[in-house]
Amino acid sequence: MKTAIQKVMQYFPDMNYLIIGGNSDIATDVIARLTENEHAIHALVRSEEQAQELQSQGHTTTVGDATKEADIKQCVAEAKEKGDIDGILHCVGSIVIRPPHALNQDAFEEVITTNLTSAFLTLSIGGKAMLRQGQGRMVFTSSVAGSLGLVNHEAIAAAKGGIEAMVRSAAATYARRGLRINAVAPGLTDTKMASKILASDAMRDAASQKIPTQRISQKEEAASAMHWLLTDAPDNLTGQVLHLDGGMANVLV
Repeated sequence: MKTAIQKVMQYFPDMNYLIIGGNSDIATDVIARLTENEHAIHALVRSEEQAQELQSQGHTTTVGDATKEADIKQCVAEAKEKGDIDGILHCVGSIVIRPPHALNQDAFEEVITTNLTSAFLTLSIGGKAMLRQGQGRMVFTSSVAGSLGLVNHEAIAAAKGGIEAMVRSAAATYARRGLRINAVAPGLTDTKMASKILASDAMRDAASQKIPTQRISQKEEAASAMHWLLTDAPDNLTGQVLHLDGGMANVLV
């Protein structure tokens, strides 16, 4: 059954959403959910091939790098050609699981740049566009590693922990200016990015044993939460991190 908000959207299907990292498994699912309501979607992707795939579905794209300020500016400007940007999803990330003594400075900085710098650029440039229009929702992608100490996760923990702290601070900064800023923090999720970690049944079983629910998260679960934050979440929900980690961060069994 459709909610009251969803019923209204049927008659006003012109909401405009920007997806940073539109080629990821989770972002692809979010785009599909937004498409069901015929919303306008613009996505930043890394390659022409990825752009063509989204364009074949009726969406517009910018080919660029989420860690480059000029590319984010171009992407936001092109998204605004359709009107005010109602929601922005930052779905850019990486997985590096290595102890500090086996990770050099360049590799560490790459993790920070890919995850945290791209998130800040999205917040800064996308947020500026939303301030001019007086409203907007932003959703960022964190990880269970951002709030829970996990073996060999120091680099990604620093990056995702930074995103969560940034989200809380930005939510305070812009609370009275119409922006609602939240994050979703999945646990280990069955996506292309995690394929090396989940390459065998034994590896899947070992990972599952560390999770209270004893199962790997599915991309649809993260996508569902992100879609809700972008569309149906209450207006007074901001500065929150939704933990979709099977209870890892908060439950002891």
